[in-house]
Amino acid sequence: MEIRVHPRVKKYLDKSDEKERLKEHLKELMNDPYTSRSGVDIKKLRGKKHDIYRLRVGDHRFEYFIEEGIVWIERAFKRGKEYQ
Repeated sequence: MEIRVHPRVKKYLDKSDEKERLKEHLKELMNDPYTSRSGVDIKKLRGKKHDIYRLRVGDHRFEYFIEEGIVWIERAFKRGKEYQ
């Protein structure tokens, strides 16, 4: 599998003081984007066009979807800020 990161997610990572730790957890999505593991929680959310997943790493949240073998990471935010 391949990972593609939206430019606004890249900006979020660049600003974070935990940049390396977050990147390592995002890279793990290449191996298994569906299953929670030590240090992260993955939850399936309902999406309009396709299934969306939420990756939780501490206070950080990432939303992504999987299409044709590519993990598209489209949103990143801190806990409590972006939930609607």
